[in-house]
Amino acid sequence: QVQLVEAGGGLVQAGGSLRLSCAASGRTFTSYNMGWFRQPPGKEREFVAAITWTGGSTHYADSVKGRFTISINNAKDTVYLQLNSLKPEDTAVYYCAASYSSRWPPLTYAYWGQGTQVTVSS
Repeated sequence: QVQLVEAGGGLVQAGGSLRLSCAASGRTFTSYNMGWFRQPPGKEREFVAAITWTGGSTHYADSVKGRFTISINNAKDTVYLQLNSLKPEDTAVYYCAASYSSRWPPLTYAYWGQGTQVTVSS
């Protein structure tokens, strides 16, 4: 069992930056690959980025490639999402998730956090 708690969301102007964090408890990252998803208002949840538990491989949605960076700190059991050059269309609730699927990138995620709101003003 894994518990995930996101933090770092907030209100930022277009072009600004935020750093989201996701702290895990219950188990370490040694068995899981991690991902970030987001759900814009009135839309379906969508994939943003994923990282292997070693941090050796990453995968991004085309819409955020070059602007967002996912990273992991195994010593702190924390995964991060650095959001740069933010756009109003990045406004969403951001969720982190843990997958124990061996497939890369993962297609299914077993555990989810509660989400953190990111709002980008124009």
